[in-house]
Amino acid sequence: MPNAEPVTLTVERVGARGDGIASWQGNDIYLPFTAPGDVVRARIEGKRGIVVEVVTPGRRAVPVCQHFGTCGGCALQHLDEDAYAETKESWLAAALAQHGLSPERIVPLQRLGAHTRRRARFQIERGRVGFHGRGSHRIIDLAECAVLAPPLFALLAPLRALTPTATAAVTLTETGIDLILDLPAVPDLAMLEKLGAFAQAHDLARLVWRCGKETAPVALARKPRITVADVTIDLPDDYFLQASREAEAALTDAVLDLIGDARQVADLHAGIGTFTFALARRARVHAVEGAAASVLALTQAATRAGLQGRVTVERRDLAGLPLEPAETARFDALVFDPPYAGAKEQAGALAHSAVRSIVAVSCNPATFARDARLLVDGGYRLCEVRPIDAFIWSANLELVASFKRD
Repeated sequence: MPNAEPVTLTVERVGARGDGIASWQGNDIYLPFTAPGDVVRARIEGKRGIVVEVVTPGRRAVPVCQHFGTCGGCALQHLDEDAYAETKESWLAAALAQHGLSPERIVPLQRLGAHTRRRARFQIERGRVGFHGRGSHRIIDLAECAVLAPPLFALLAPLRALTPTATAAVTLTETGIDLILDLPAVPDLAMLEKLGAFAQAHDLARLVWRCGKETAPVALARKPRITVADVTIDLPDDYFLQASREAEAALTDAVLDLIGDARQVADLHAGIGTFTFALARRARVHAVEGAAASVLALTQAATRAGLQGRVTVERRDLAGLPLEPAETARFDALVFDPPYAGAKEQAGALAHSAVRSIVAVSCNPATFARDARLLVDGGYRLCEVRPIDAFIWSANLELVASFKRD
């Protein structure tokens, strides 16, 4: 039963979902949209509190977007600059502590700018286009967004009239916007004509529709492309790309710095080659990736750039078939950048390897810490961790970390 009378609480910190946390009768109480130092009156309902009044504001800022609080895209716009950085750094510290890890060095959070996000996944529902609401399936019809790059936001208004229901994956590439529409039904001729006209009217680089396992291009004005380390990559229908060019650059700089002067490098979970081609400027690189489309895109890009002697590519499911110690013996260093679920199987195999230097990239501090524990238990030192705020104001945190074997 909820506590009928409000109680006075002081917010001590912010949790991993962006809720302020206060103590009451020995329990943590989660208070949405509160900041460290807030003194509030709140009704208690289980582990959550409903704020009735903010008695004394703490380390707060005025949110930059009118949708903050209802839109599920951002969680931390209400924090001042110092509280924001400390909050994200505390998430990393908590994940490491949970697995008993003490890095030799943790650098301060590297902040990135607003209006830089080059990829997003919008929901379209009966004239509303935007992100899911906080903790709900309701679609927030965006009138503004401080995260998106302006060309992506400009596409929202025309998308409202395109189709009653769909999911739109949009990516701002160097040749224009790449739009992939997940539709509830295979489009008929009239819909295909409408999609083609839409692509032309808004000068899309490419428009592809998908329905279940069926997929087909509607329009291809220009191949969607990005450039990494002066290598041009043609993007396949399905690919992973960092949230912004700024995030990509920050992560790449960190990887190159931490990898040092290695001359034989393995790049695991290489994707389309985000780190591969930057590493290839100073080393021979063996790129390993499980997705066939990404492997093809990476291979073709390496061939066009004349890098066959410096870049080799292998298709392999590293979760089901991780590289074993004997296979990694020829490398001076190794980079791995797994998906959100982490790289438990590969980290377990690497724990028994002789590779002197490993650099891990992660978008999930919790699974990173789990995998790091395996490497440390195998004799590696966790030398340095660099948190990078690739998803500004969100409950996400990227990081790059260095492991060494003496």
